[in-house]
Amino acid sequence: MNHDMPSPAGATDVFSTHSVFGAPCWVSLTSRDVKTTEEFYGAVLGWQWRPVRLGDRFRIALADGAPVAGIAGVAGMWQMAVAWTPYFAVRSADETAARVQERGGTLAVGPISLAPGRAALLADRDGATFGIWEGELFTDWPTWRRAQPAFVRLHTRDAFDAAIFYGQVFDWASDEPGCCQVQYEGEEVVLRSGGDLVARIGSGAVESAPDPRIRPHWQVHFAVKDVAACARTAELHGGSVLSLADDEAVLRDNEGAQFTVTSRRER
Repeated sequence: MNHDMPSPAGATDVFSTHSVFGAPCWVSLTSRDVKTTEEFYGAVLGWQWRPVRLGDRFRIALADGAPVAGIAGVAGMWQMAVAWTPYFAVRSADETAARVQERGGTLAVGPISLAPGRAALLADRDGATFGIWEGELFTDWPTWRRAQPAFVRLHTRDAFDAAIFYGQVFDWASDEPGCCQVQYEGEEVVLRSGGDLVARIGSGAVESAPDPRIRPHWQVHFAVKDVAACARTAELHGGSVLSLADDEAVLRDNEGAQFTVTSRRER
């Protein structure tokens, strides 16, 4: 999803969801206040900001001039949770929304038209929220895929059941050209697009029973140069540190949205 950001004039290498379907193609943060969100992520991740045609409540985050994420300051107005959400590329938003509902998931918003495409917000059958996008992607989408975010990870109760759900919804590991590849590595399901790791699905040890204490959710991981510095800066700007290791930290921003910073570029 590109928050209504047009492709550069004269571009000839525009990607669409028809060629990269099933892969995470964008991440978006639903916040209450755009200004405080800009200040927090500008300090923690060094992002700059660009307005979009959707209005004053929406922004594109830029890292080194490249678009990396969207901000929508509509949580209070639309009574939505403050949270990061990954969007997956689909060939048809309407058909994919129907597939989700047929398999026990729920439709929260849409599909709605947002030039140049269509979007919807859904939840899988365990309650993890995700979005779908049909239409044009950023012209430099391969660069975005290889930069930030590093990847997205689904924390769920049963990784294999979740992989079946998403595989059926997004045509993972099908015979279609451009589809995502699925592998089982260690105790996780790993998703690759064009050879690049783009998502992981995990639920603990393979032979362990599903943990009822886990609240299924998609976690967005941003690659950074200095994990510890990001954690310190987050606290200085009203956020909190949920866990901290040498190469990874789980943080909450100043409004409560959870995300991960990592020094690893998993490929």
